[in-house]
Amino acid sequence: MRKSAFVPALAAVTVLALAGCGSNDKKKDEAAPESGTCPTAAPAADAKADWTLTGTTGSIKVVAPTATHAPGVTVQEPFAVAQTTVHTLHEGKGDKAIEVSQMVSVCYLGVNGRTGKVFDSAYQRGTPASFPLTNVVTGFQKAIVGQKPGATVAVAMTPEDGYKPMGGQADAGIEADDPLIFVLQIRGIEKTDGSE
Repeated sequence: MRKSAFVPALAAVTVLALAGCGSNDKKKDEAAPESGTCPTAAPAADAKADWTLTGTTGSIKVVAPTATHAPGVTVQEPFAVAQTTVHTLHEGKGDKAIEVSQMVSVCYLGVNGRTGKVFDSAYQRGTPASFPLTNVVTGFQKAIVGQKPGATVAVAMTPEDGYKPMGGQADAGIEADDPLIFVLQIRGIEKTDGSE
């Protein structure tokens, strides 16, 4: 995936997630989604935020995805941050930390901090995206490198760590100075040239 074309398809998705309602249901919801899929179910409106962040302007509330529901991001806009901030929602259980030279598979949701609108979602498509980390925006790299497969991470990134170096991403409605928010679940490290 090219840095300038990180947004493969534009998407709209309802952006709040469901909290489990019973002990058995909660255990099921906290499990990783089926391999090869991203949950597409519309989340509940009353889900409790797993992370809140007050920016230099505005704020965000993030609800982590579950095995059956997409993540949620609520933006008090316009939202901006002075520095890219990464928050691990759930630790990964993989054996190895991810390196910048690797290719990964992720389910992700991207939201524009200026507008509060979803601009891309693997969750809506129901299929993880795979790409080399050398071909994504810097803020996305910062969210993934050093994590272990299975981790769920949220990142609020400055325009400089997003699309500002490329002058924005007009097809996705992203202006050069737009801060971005991503919520992603790292599905795995992809093998390339016979190695991981």
